[in-house]
Amino acid sequence: MGGSILGNRVIRKEDPKFLTTGGVYVDDLLDEPLLAGAAHVTYVRSTVAHGRITGIDVSDALSAPGVIAVYTAADLELQAMPATFNPGAKRTLLSSDKVRFVGEPVAAVITETREQGEDAAEMVIIDYDVLPVLVDMEEAMTSSTLIFEECGSNVVFDSTALGMPDNTGEAFFEGCEVVVKGRFINQRVAPCPLEVRGSAVAWVDGRLYQWLSTQHAQGAKDGIKAALGLDDAQLRVITPDVGGGFGAKIGVYPEESLLGMMSKKLGRPLCWRETRSESMLGMGHGRAQIQYVTIGGTREGKVLAYQMHVLQDCGAWVDMGTILAPFMTRPMSSAVYAFPKVECRTTSIVTNTTPTTAYRGAGRPEATAAAERAMDMFALEIGKDPVDVRRMNLIPKFLDKHTTVIGQTYDVGDYETALDKVLDAADYKSLRAEQAKRRASGDVKQLGIGVSVYVEITGGVPPMGETAKIEVQENGRAVVYTGTSPHGQGHATAWSMIASDQTGIPMDMIDLVWGDTDLVPVGGGTMGSRSLQQGGAAVNLASIELVDQAKKLAARQLEANEADIELDRDRGVFHVSGTPAIAKTWADLATAAKGDGGLSQESRFTAEGASFPFGAHVAVVEVDTETGKVRHLRHVALDDAGRVLNPLLLEGQIHGGLAQGTAQALLEEVRYDSDGNPITSNLADYAFISAAELPSFEVVHMETPTYLNPLGAKGIGESGTIGSTPAVQSAVVDAVSHLGVKHIDMPTTSERVWAAIMSAKS
Repeated sequence: MGGSILGNRVIRKEDPKFLTTGGVYVDDLLDEPLLAGAAHVTYVRSTVAHGRITGIDVSDALSAPGVIAVYTAADLELQAMPATFNPGAKRTLLSSDKVRFVGEPVAAVITETREQGEDAAEMVIIDYDVLPVLVDMEEAMTSSTLIFEECGSNVVFDSTALGMPDNTGEAFFEGCEVVVKGRFINQRVAPCPLEVRGSAVAWVDGRLYQWLSTQHAQGAKDGIKAALGLDDAQLRVITPDVGGGFGAKIGVYPEESLLGMMSKKLGRPLCWRETRSESMLGMGHGRAQIQYVTIGGTREGKVLAYQMHVLQDCGAWVDMGTILAPFMTRPMSSAVYAFPKVECRTTSIVTNTTPTTAYRGAGRPEATAAAERAMDMFALEIGKDPVDVRRMNLIPKFLDKHTTVIGQTYDVGDYETALDKVLDAADYKSLRAEQAKRRASGDVKQLGIGVSVYVEITGGVPPMGETAKIEVQENGRAVVYTGTSPHGQGHATAWSMIASDQTGIPMDMIDLVWGDTDLVPVGGGTMGSRSLQQGGAAVNLASIELVDQAKKLAARQLEANEADIELDRDRGVFHVSGTPAIAKTWADLATAAKGDGGLSQESRFTAEGASFPFGAHVAVVEVDTETGKVRHLRHVALDDAGRVLNPLLLEGQIHGGLAQGTAQALLEEVRYDSDGNPITSNLADYAFISAAELPSFEVVHMETPTYLNPLGAKGIGESGTIGSTPAVQSAVVDAVSHLGVKHIDMPTTSERVWAAIMSAKS
């Protein structure tokens, strides 16, 4: 009997397709017969950040070449819909009364070709009564200009309204010998998936078929049904290959929701794909927090109290971004530390900017960045090594539940071992010695070393359970149906490994079906690093139950007791114990079961709670003190995601996360001018990282299995972005801290680093 395939470096099954014929994305669907003759949709977007619409003239556009129709909110009889997280905020899917950010859709132009739509959209004339623009959160909090008048304030969500305490007074730090305060910017970033948003629709016998680039087909179906007033049987959502999502493709956008309505009105299939600039304007942005942090403790380095007030920018709609701070950042504010007192208040504010949403890590990177910056500033204030201060404040190792003072319950954790392992791999002592040498010589290029220790929450996004179905065909092939949705994670490989391990069916005989609400009507999608620990666990459970079903069939076929039937996983056959020569294959059993409902099993796995991966990172940078230029020299990352299914997939997720986390620390920032005009609306102006700016990552392995699922797996998809960002930011600050610099906000661009050095000198 061979060993388990799980835990081995198995090459991705997906790659041959992507490297040869390529994936099939929304933009490749025009060969789909149901979309024959599809017209193209182009949205007319607001060019002002805040204003009342006083008129829309579409006459010139209607006479332009190739134009089939031009629709406004009035033409489609759109009704205002309340926001999920504050019903006082209302909007129509095409703006009808006010525009609230540059890029908000106001009208839709339908044309024969995409190019004709771009020309005609420029001919739509919209008149505005321009209103004062609020881009700055702190200004918006107190402004008499209201973005949503019905809310009565631009503060649309505050954690104190949920009964959460507001211990932001000085008394919180009584008994502390040292108290350090900071104001940190966790800047707004754009998700920039390789594939921008896109969708196509067709009505078939009174039923809407919608193809959509999404992370969650079933969730998108619910959103589109609600927008169009359809019942469940009237809509089928199909997800082709998806070229990246990073959280921004979880929900459904107005541009996607409107397609079915316009298609029905025209009696013609429609397709829509945004441009890169439209994506930068209209796809939800991430992060966007201001954090007021205070930390206090003893001169020896023991932290006694930690306090944070988070201001969360919602952008111009009260959507997912609104609740990330209270429900993701706040619960994780204790981080990996045994602080005796912790409090975190969150305040969510609307502004005249692109709405914010979940972005890789979604609230957890922000919590970690704040805690790690606070620890560095505290260590600097008391003159101690930041590693030593971290170590003395870490939560001790636990392999059962641990509840923090903020009220979050972690599953397992061994933070000190993670820290020790990554420091050893990086040779921390030698790095500090090299740094001291450069400082002593007055070298223009100074070395910076940043260390972060983190814990994050994964698998905690509702629904907590996931479904899977496995069906064996008469030729012996198996089809796995999953409610999770791959967009780069390698599900076809991972799910095949799990099913093969239990059934003995070879991996190349296992196919994966996902993202079609007719074939997989129930599913939780892929977000919050939930897929393996819930979707994979469901595949594992369905595989076990499938084997049990097959044993019953084999017992009848072999005229033996079920208890005597064995599965030879190496050969993928069932036989009576002691007589392996006489056996039944999976194909035999599937054929025998044909008249009895087939050989298939559908199962649901529900975890008892979220899991909490953890890790530690060391970043090494070089800073030119004359120009402020930063070079990222090394990055050593330990990300403990529990038991590893496939190290190759694990490392791919880590590498991607490290790149995105480093990009936020060094380069990325969405910026607006004072009139609310975006000045980073394409990849020429938005600093997007490439391999040239990154070192070769060094990955240190550590496995602390969770007890929450039979695989022992925790999430890994977002960990890299959580540990890397504060490590890189800290490294940059550390490189110039001997010059008197205590903090540099992200992104730590050459300009900001140089300005910080100059300020410290003056």
